[in-house]
Parts: sequence; structure tokens; C-alpha cells
Amino acid sequence: MSTTRRHPPSELGPEPGGTGPAGQAAQDASGAVTATAGAAATADAPADPPAREDGAPPAEGRLRTLQLGNASGIVPLARDFTRQALYDWGWLPAATADRRAAAEDVLLVVSELVTNACLHAEGPEELRISHRAKVLRLEVTDRGAGQPAPRTPHQAGRPGGHGMFIVQRLCLDWGVARAAGEPGKTVWAELAAPA
Repeated sequence: MSTTRRHPPSELGPEPGGTGPAGQAAQDASGAVTATAGAAATADAPADPPAREDGAPPAEGRLRTLQLGNASGIVPLARDFTRQALYDWGWLPAATADRRAAAEDVLLVVSELVTNACLHAEGPEELRISHRAKVLRLEVTDRGAGQPAPRTPHQAGRPGGHGMFIVQRLCLDWGVARAAGEPGKTVWAELAAPA
């Protein structure tokens, strides 16, 4: 079964200008679209991701935010939210196998980051997806104090323990950002936009 199938809007939450059956979308003063768990964003806003560790300033782009909190079914919800953003930004439907693979990589990385937060970090609080010219950035904020890292040595034949290894293999870069004096962290990953 393809992970890039388009779902009818009724399954994804709000229609443009409205709210969905399981949540609500809101636009803040900056114009950024935020959705509570169960709702999909309906518009884009200039991306203003946190400052990168390498000091590069954030570039203007598009931003989607999903508040996860204590919702159930968080991993498929995050995937569906991300899939809708990929449709809205023209990544899907994919015209070539390379574009389809790039979109499926994004959906897999979202699944792994959110699952990691569920299993090891007291649950995810927020998913942010930002898109700039050649890079898509995923950010999962959680309440955990741990430091995610690929398990070494990686044992491909054993179940479990592959999430951060997959993230490391598929992404241009990834890391962890912490706010001084605040609990939790943001695990971010960047993937190349399809050519």
C-alpha cells in the first residue's frame, strides 16, 4: 500500500476557512497556521524555524504546525498532516519515481521522529514542517530530557532500534535543539526537496 495516497478532505480535518471534525485550525498574529491534533492546516505562512546550530539564518518559506499534546493515534495523524502539506506544496502527486521516493522518505522520517518521542521522551507536543527552496525541515518538540542517537552497532536483523538510524541515513542533517532553562527538546531533521 502506498504511503502517498490522497485522502478525501473530510478525513484530514478542515476545509479552507473552516475546521475539521476532530480539531481546529487557527492563524496567529504572524499568519502561521496551527492545528490541534486531528486537524490539518489550511494555509501557509512564512517559515520562521528556530535558529540553526550552524548559525545559518532561517530562510523564508512555508510553515505548518500540528499541536499533538495527548492525542491518540499520533503517528498516523502526524503522517496524514505531513502528507497534506506535501500535496499542498506540490511534492505530491509525484510525477516521477524519484519525487515519489522523496515524499515517502519525508513521511517515514516524520513517523520515526514522532514514534521516538512517544517511546523515549514522554510524548511529542508539536510537529513543525517548514519548506524552503531546496530543503524541507521537520521538527518534533517533546518533553523528554534524553538525547536521541542511532544505536551502535546497528543490527539490521533485530527488531526495534532502527528509528534514528533511518533518520540519519535519509536526511541531509539532523540534530537536537534545547531551550536554556526549559524542559524538553526539539529534534529536527532536514531532507532535500525533490529535483
